[in-house]
Amino acid sequence: MRPLQFSAIFFVIVSFVYGQTVYLAGDSTMAPGGGGNGTDGWWGQYVGQYLSVPVVNMAIAGRSARSYSDEGRFTTIIDTVKSGDFVVIEFGHNDGTSGAVDNGRQDAVGSDTTITSTVTTSNGTNIDIHTFNFYIDNAVNSLKAKGAIPIISSQTPDNIWSGDVLSAPPRFVSYAQIASGQTAATYVDHFDYVATQFESIGETTVNTYYPMDHTHTSPTGANVVAQAFVRGVLCGNSALAQKINSAGKTVPLSGK
Repeated sequence: MRPLQFSAIFFVIVSFVYGQTVYLAGDSTMAPGGGGNGTDGWWGQYVGQYLSVPVVNMAIAGRSARSYSDEGRFTTIIDTVKSGDFVVIEFGHNDGTSGAVDNGRQDAVGSDTTITSTVTTSNGTNIDIHTFNFYIDNAVNSLKAKGAIPIISSQTPDNIWSGDVLSAPPRFVSYAQIASGQTAATYVDHFDYVATQFESIGETTVNTYYPMDHTHTSPTGANVVAQAFVRGVLCGNSALAQKINSAGKTVPLSGK
């Protein structure tokens, strides 16, 4: 009996020290409730059914890599995670240039972490901002220092078509891939997996997934987007693939 007792105690200690939770950091395309008016954020609502570990959705509508950083939301996750936890990071929809007056979300243009831009706030103050990659890289490196496992995911596509295919990805998709190389973090090209699945389904049906605009999906569309992410994990080299349950292993191949 002594070996069994020791094994049980060891299991309890390991479970306490090493986390087995998936945290999500992103914008309204990931957040609970999505963009409102019949839309829904697919992560918190749908991806959990394909995983064997709990999901904590900390995505917030309207956020960019910069504003999520400036508001201390990455810091909250960093302070919360345990070694072995996964953190999926997906931004891009709100990171674009805002114009003459800073909106608190735009990033400096470029993928180099040393690039900065000076912008003018609504009260006339000039401030320096950094690139998408600066904010993502800082978060990823801090999470890795805690023993967490970051996954950088490219933003989801907008429902904008060019013939039978969705429009080309915005620059933040390539920025996300570059960030994964800069930090040696796992990359999931979520944009491409969703686009491939949507193109397989066809524009007519996909249009029904977008009741409000070309960015925020309905619950049905959100589930398709969740499945595309799961497929991206299964087709990659992430340790999260080991946490995909039997339902997740049967999601559509999306042509991959």
